[in-house]
Amino acid sequence: MSMDEATRRRYLETIGITVWQRRDSLTELQPEPAKPPVLDKPQLASPPAPEPIVAPPAESGEMPPAWLDEAPPLEGDWEPLEIEPVVPEEAYQASPAESDVAGLDWPALEKRVKGCRLCQLREGCTQTVFGVGNRQADLLIIGEAPGADEDRQGEPFVGRAGQLLNEMLLAMGLKRQQVFIANILKCRPPGNRDPRSEEALKCEPYLLRQIALIRPRVILSVGRISAQNLLKTEIAVGKLRGRIHNFGSSAIPLVVTYHPAYLLRSPEQKGKAWADLQLALSVLRGVAR
Repeated sequence: MSMDEATRRRYLETIGITVWQRRDSLTELQPEPAKPPVLDKPQLASPPAPEPIVAPPAESGEMPPAWLDEAPPLEGDWEPLEIEPVVPEEAYQASPAESDVAGLDWPALEKRVKGCRLCQLREGCTQTVFGVGNRQADLLIIGEAPGADEDRQGEPFVGRAGQLLNEMLLAMGLKRQQVFIANILKCRPPGNRDPRSEEALKCEPYLLRQIALIRPRVILSVGRISAQNLLKTEIAVGKLRGRIHNFGSSAIPLVVTYHPAYLLRSPEQKGKAWADLQLALSVLRGVAR
């Protein structure tokens, strides 16, 4: 019994024998390619939920590593301070009505920030720096204004000060991705100058909306510009730190500390900064009220 050439070829290939053919005969004798087996589609797991903040237990008598290398040890046992909120020395004007952002969700808010022209800063910066991190974070960190590195990358705290901030967070037992990081201003001031009061007021509604959306348990204010704008005061950072403030009508606990850039210039202040971070952790744990 004879078989056609195509069938013969399939049998030979099945048992591993190579069949050589002339090129001009391949068109008709070329067997159909074997169809791959049909497999069940893999079930994709849902993306993991953001890791909750779990503050590590305080280690009595021990200092955290790395970023405190030149800091003096704290004296005595640390305890959170409980004093009355600071009374503003000067009255600030209300936020501008033209920046109405109440009710905007995250995508709409970010779009509004990118298109903002309420002040002249947008004309001189590369891009806006909206903020990054977990949008349901328990801890919200608010800095001052974007610098050159932040302006290029569109993300707050990415230079040397940002590296130190990451180390400070790790010392608290937190990852950068677990917190949300924002600034008083969304645009870089020219020459990295301090933000002007009118610029901060123009940008304030965006930050307030972010705070309303995040609903953090604690705000960590880093630096003079941040603390004085958030607390509506001219009191120096050295007098604002070391205590728990109430932020606005929401009364969110707010802790003030030194800016990482300042700590790079004045490492002897790192011990005080660590006490501030411990204070913020105590609020997260529900120790300080």
